[in-house]
Amino acid sequence: MSLEQLITACKKGERKAQHQLYQLFGGRLYSVCLKYSRNKEEAEDNLQDSFLMIFDKIDQYKNKGAFEGWLKRVTINTCLQKYRNQGVFDIIPNREIEDEDVSVSFEEESLSLDYLLGLIQELPNRYRLVFNLYVLDGYSHKEISETLSISEGTSKSNLARARMILKQRIEEEEITKKKSNTL
Repeated sequence: MSLEQLITACKKGERKAQHQLYQLFGGRLYSVCLKYSRNKEEAEDNLQDSFLMIFDKIDQYKNKGAFEGWLKRVTINTCLQKYRNQGVFDIIPNREIEDEDVSVSFEEESLSLDYLLGLIQELPNRYRLVFNLYVLDGYSHKEISETLSISEGTSKSNLARARMILKQRIEEEEITKKKSNTL
């Protein structure tokens, strides 16, 4: 069955087609959910909720643009909606931080992708979500502000704070590794 036929069958509510769609895109969308979740269990819940939303909203897909891109956007929005409902983005007065480029020097081979993902998942929600949207998914601060209902300044500030936290944790890891290598 072609992707177009699969989408048409899903629009008709055919369970077998929905299962096939899940099998086809579940792994990729789980990766998206992992970026926006605190842990694997939350990512699994977000994936389930995302597919429920996808099947509910699939009639809105009008065969314009990449279907996978549409799936990804629905998934991201589903994950973010949970945080909106939890009040994660309530405004907390804080000083603005310049959106400066934060660089970290480390040995590339020393940090695994799983380790980096773990560091990102440990970030406070407001920082992790902005970091993922900006750095990993290529959203602009304007798009982030609209998506999360925050100001562009808050988006920039949260990104800067996320980068500073990640830099600090990576540098701490490098120091720990160097100490253990000298023993």
